[in-house]
Amino acid sequence: MEGDGKLEAKIETLLNVEKQMRQAGDVAGTKKAATDILQLCFDARAWNTLNEQIVLLSKRRGQLKQAVQAMVQQAMQYIDQTPDLETKIELIKTLNNVSAGKIYVEIERARSIKKLAKIKEEQGLIDEAANLMQEVAVETFGAMAKTEKIAFILEQVRLCLDSPDYVRAQILSRKINPKVFEADPSKEKKKPKEGDNIVEEPAPDIPSLLELKRIYYGLMIRYYFHNNDYLEICRCYKAIYEIPSVKEDPAQWIPVLRKICWYLVLSPHDPMQSSLHNSTLEDKNLSEIPHFRLLLKQLITMEVIQWTSLWNTFKDEFENEKNMLGGSFGDKAAEDLRLRVTEHNILVASKYYSRITLKRLADLLCLEIQEAEKHLSEMVVSKALVAKIDKPMSIVCFQPAKDSNDILNSWAFNLEKLLDLVEKSCHQIHKETMVHKAAIRA
Repeated sequence: MEGDGKLEAKIETLLNVEKQMRQAGDVAGTKKAATDILQLCFDARAWNTLNEQIVLLSKRRGQLKQAVQAMVQQAMQYIDQTPDLETKIELIKTLNNVSAGKIYVEIERARSIKKLAKIKEEQGLIDEAANLMQEVAVETFGAMAKTEKIAFILEQVRLCLDSPDYVRAQILSRKINPKVFEADPSKEKKKPKEGDNIVEEPAPDIPSLLELKRIYYGLMIRYYFHNNDYLEICRCYKAIYEIPSVKEDPAQWIPVLRKICWYLVLSPHDPMQSSLHNSTLEDKNLSEIPHFRLLLKQLITMEVIQWTSLWNTFKDEFENEKNMLGGSFGDKAAEDLRLRVTEHNILVASKYYSRITLKRLADLLCLEIQEAEKHLSEMVVSKALVAKIDKPMSIVCFQPAKDSNDILNSWAFNLEKLLDLVEKSCHQIHKETMVHKAAIRA
């Protein structure tokens, strides 16, 4: 009781000093008086009094911004030194209430909310943690370091994926432009001009830009895996593969390159997939895993692939992926792999045949006639190829229908070629005749 009385007396004295300094407009004196009051409460371990004084000082009439900022920054240092979780949460909530709506302490507010969200997550309240984090729009904070902004948004995305709230996770992920990871941090350190916002140093626990790049693409892989978007997953692994620290260590890049190969094979055929396929085949590191070079080569060569022999060759590799980086491909992956092989075989058939019977096409694809027709129809609808099926005759025509103008143009071109040939022939005959006559006269 005597100790409490002494503390209150000291606080009262300092409050009077703070009032005098504040009314005199003395910034340094007001800051010192406010921080001294907090230090007294902290030294006495009077946590309830500390919370009360933070609120009281921040609400005093005409309180200086610099004093509130210094007070909040000092109280932030006490969060990790609280005796128990309840006291810690109470102090964080007090700081959040004091800093709400104040631009000059927005960074401290963001950091305290992040700590509170982590506590909620540890308690298993992931939805509450995600909602807390979403209250803060760090992309508008001018004074916050770029790496800290990215780390905060990535934390928001992670909690949304854990919730799981995939729509909100996608919206939040779009706040980060992937080009930001390609920037050279050493070139960006410029001296601030007069009138510019001074960017604060990031918190000590914030990872480097390249580490954040890896975290970002790891989260995007989780999002695209939910949608079974194989091509986008492949592009994410490709971005991870390009990180210098990954490319230098075979233990890191071999599992990533394996994933790139598998997801390329699982992706539907389109120009982007074809471009990635060719660039991956040109990669010298692929020689370290020849099995996968063979797999990619098979799917780019215009030859029919027998599904049973392909599956027997790569089944063990496919099933081993669950023990490697990124885990298994999901339940649908084996079916999708067979579908991609079927699509490849249909494309091969369209290259070599202009007309083919459905029975013969089904034999080439190792499928029933109905299944072959279904896959062919799906490819035509997705505009992967041009084909028409004559149902009564059971004939597939892979040639696109020509309109009347194209037919007339081709006739005109053929006639022109014919006339050229006739003219050249006449010229050669006339030349031979002249040579023959000249020989007779001689």
